[in-house]
Amino acid sequence: MAAKSGEVPVGAVLVRQGQVIATGRNALVSGHDPTAHAEIVALRAAAKILGNYRLNECELFVTLEPCAMCSGAILNARLKRVVFGAPEPKTGAAGSVVNLFATTALNHRTEWQGGMLAEASCALMQDFFRQRRVEQRASARRRHPLRDDALRTPDAAFDGLPDYPWNPNYRSDLPALDRLRMHYLDEKMVSSGDAAKQESITYLCLHDFSGWSYGFRQLISSLLESGDRVVVPDLIGFGKSDKPKKAAFHTLARHRQIMVELVEALDLRNIVLVLPERQSLLGLTLPMAAPLRYRGLQRISVEGSFTEDEQTLNGGLLVWNQARRRIDNDHCLIHSSKLKKIQPSHSIDPGCDAPFPGQSYRTGSLVLSVMAQGFDNAENRDIFRETESFWTFHSKR
Repeated sequence: MAAKSGEVPVGAVLVRQGQVIATGRNALVSGHDPTAHAEIVALRAAAKILGNYRLNECELFVTLEPCAMCSGAILNARLKRVVFGAPEPKTGAAGSVVNLFATTALNHRTEWQGGMLAEASCALMQDFFRQRRVEQRASARRRHPLRDDALRTPDAAFDGLPDYPWNPNYRSDLPALDRLRMHYLDEKMVSSGDAAKQESITYLCLHDFSGWSYGFRQLISSLLESGDRVVVPDLIGFGKSDKPKKAAFHTLARHRQIMVELVEALDLRNIVLVLPERQSLLGLTLPMAAPLRYRGLQRISVEGSFTEDEQTLNGGLLVWNQARRRIDNDHCLIHSSKLKKIQPSHSIDPGCDAPFPGQSYRTGSLVLSVMAQGFDNAENRDIFRETESFWTFHSKR
């Protein structure tokens, strides 16, 4: 019943002396009530029927391990016993996260037993969330139709990626996107000290031209522990973003403009740019569009860890010059006619290659990898001149 009404499928039955007294199901969404868990609904109904909030002789059977709120209500109702099916590793308060029923300091002890019909209970949950993902994907496709001249990696290619639990976000309304769908992660974990912060940092993480947001998965978890905001876009042609079929789409000016518009649309402030050590020139062109939105820079190694402490904007010239020298020293300008000869490197981590089920999906990666070896060409010279002036000015402040 809960699942059919769009609720997470959790059901509870309250029994007294072998007789069913009351039942309950999740009703958080329909009731606009954060306390309307199945256990609470059943307890409320039983208390009204028996005319007493004390339910001493009653037992509660529920398909999912109770959370701290429900466990507290069970103890306050003086239930004799609670039996649950599937464990809840994120919020379970009967052994998974904490065990309130084993706390001896409380003035009542309720017997508990877990794992009853656990497989069937888990299957209910898994089927529900699997169907919800299908519906969400269908909804996303309707909101962001695919252009005829672009490819979109099937959602199934990203299923089951380890350590990548974050919800996707999409934009196709930015003028520079021209109806292409761009994917980005936007996460913030509220910490106990967050309220005391004057203004939290926003880490804007830009992947290199052989990766996508998946490469930041370990770093994201680390940064979120501080209570700061982490935004990780997939450039067009990468990750879960749409992939134009034509190589001509991929210019420095276009990718830069998309990022400038995304920063504005998301109203990102107090930004620390997190840049790949070897391909940071694109990211370094962003702050001059809105200097007051940025506060510093950090570079990351190939392994995804910070190579140094955060630098303020007045250290940007050094980073810029290092990036320019690295290109001059490491690469020769490769003419675009040689593009087809460049083969992608394959990672031992299948998640890195998940966005590219075929060679045709790699156009952006291949074009930008070539372009990175000769960014300072006539087409990009104005952008580079302005960027260098910007960082030179900040180095003197």
